[in-house]
Amino acid sequence: MRELTGVMKRVEFQNLGRIRYKDAWDYQQKLFDLVVNEKIDMKGKEGLEGFSEKSLKQYLLFCEHEHVFTIGKSGNRQNLLIARHLCESRNIDLHEIDRGGDITYHGPGQLVVYPIIDLEEYGIGIKKYISMLEDVVIKTLKHFGLEGDKDEKAMGVWIDSKDPVKARKICAIGVRVSRFVTMHGLALNVNTDLSYFDYINPCGFTDRGVTSIEKEVNRKIDMNDVSERMKEAFAEVFGMTY
Repeated sequence: MRELTGVMKRVEFQNLGRIRYKDAWDYQQKLFDLVVNEKIDMKGKEGLEGFSEKSLKQYLLFCEHEHVFTIGKSGNRQNLLIARHLCESRNIDLHEIDRGGDITYHGPGQLVVYPIIDLEEYGIGIKKYISMLEDVVIKTLKHFGLEGDKDEKAMGVWIDSKDPVKARKICAIGVRVSRFVTMHGLALNVNTDLSYFDYINPCGFTDRGVTSIEKEVNRKIDMNDVSERMKEAFAEVFGMTY
């Protein structure tokens, strides 16, 4: 695998705005297939040595979703605490998807980020990639006066993770990687209506709470400000340029 260098790696940034989960998922899949196919084609034509001198077109997608629960491939349906027909009556979509992790919620006021990047370009593996995503969120939170934590036993970013009583999740992470190209990503609670988490055991947890930037600082947060800080954090942590 290529060594991580100080060379900035260009990605195409797109803000999809507010979009239903299935539409964003289909769009992700389209871009993912383009990147994977280009990678296969480049390796086939140039060989691995020639491939290492070129860069694939890669993407960073930001969006907000309409209300939706998503269940990862290792998820337990029992962590959905209401019946499917009640989801429908409350206009909450439900999708079983191909990322890692259990069940989570996406909705308005939550910044969702989907990097579609080639980890070989960055010289990192999956474990390091997830850790770097957590670093991006932690850097973003610092701008709002919050100290995010990592938990070695639980993906994502937490507040007071070391305190079993106070620990609360502020950002969920779930990824899929194939041929070292990524899909899915992270969901940071900004002004999220946290009551929707009452319908699930978030990420399978029954003994930890969830929170948002709004709840922690006791004021509404400008989503555009969060997006800009998140972009800056991705540029710093991954060496991205847009």
